[in-house]
Amino acid sequence: MTFRLRVAATLVGASLALLPLLAPPASPLAALLTPAAAQQSQKVLRIGAIPDQKPEKLNRLYPLVADELSRQLGVKVVYVPVVDYAAAVSAFRTGGLDLVWFGGLTGVQARLQKPGAKVIAQRDIDVAFRTIFIASTRSGLKPLNSQKGLTELKGKRFTFGSESSTSGRLMPQYFLGQAGVKPSDFAGGAPGFSGSHDATIALVQSGAYDAGAVNEQVWRASLRDGKANRAKVIPIWKSPGYPDYHWIAQPDLDRRFGKGFTSKVQKAILSWRSNDPTQKQILALFGAQQFTGADAAAYGKIEQVGRQIGKIR
Repeated sequence: MTFRLRVAATLVGASLALLPLLAPPASPLAALLTPAAAQQSQKVLRIGAIPDQKPEKLNRLYPLVADELSRQLGVKVVYVPVVDYAAAVSAFRTGGLDLVWFGGLTGVQARLQKPGAKVIAQRDIDVAFRTIFIASTRSGLKPLNSQKGLTELKGKRFTFGSESSTSGRLMPQYFLGQAGVKPSDFAGGAPGFSGSHDATIALVQSGAYDAGAVNEQVWRASLRDGKANRAKVIPIWKSPGYPDYHWIAQPDLDRRFGKGFTSKVQKAILSWRSNDPTQKQILALFGAQQFTGADAAAYGKIEQVGRQIGKIR
């Protein structure tokens, strides 16, 4: 081999060796959406959740949940983050996630796309969850005496949370509609979508939006943690209660993990109490005293409203 050919061969070999290093990392979401990936890890219980709050809080809460469930169930449990609400529903549909903490709307969407999926539990506060409408103190908006007062939001810069949020979009839009306020009535002819409850509070507090809708739990936590400043942002109306968040499990958990496994998962979650240090921390991060059983039929109203505004077809 000539010197020139030897050099060329060496360069080609080096390039091939570098290819694995230069290749972009595989997408975690892509792996979730691949049925083969799900089949290869059938003995691992993969849990997920809609990203309704800042990643820092989610990454504190769900690894704790995974560890506690692993201890109680005797199987490996891993938390798999997703990028948005739609990704959580998609990963559940394809089998990439086994147990997911959904909101009311996303839970209905997930069960419609995965027949046989089981509602496992909800928090004590989810039986009658509420939305808080908030306003920037610069907006001139004042607390409202009734739902009819929501007409004051016409012409204002208004933001929902995620487009698929039950408490941050679905039910607020429903209550606004009952008061005669359409999305096109807001400044600019459309509302904003902040992406999460935390972001809605921050945007309204900064004055970027005059008003917005957030879930009551996050609003109270923001006040308690000092992230919401009442000198800059105030609550103006609290909605009636409606069913919201709930755990949903894949229909095939008993086949994969053994007879009665789905019931074991449910019993484990329902057993969490504040007299156990880890469980106390989990419940605190969930903003609940305990978890209770949940009835899928209770979410019929959520499905109805979802169809009305085009989020369920």
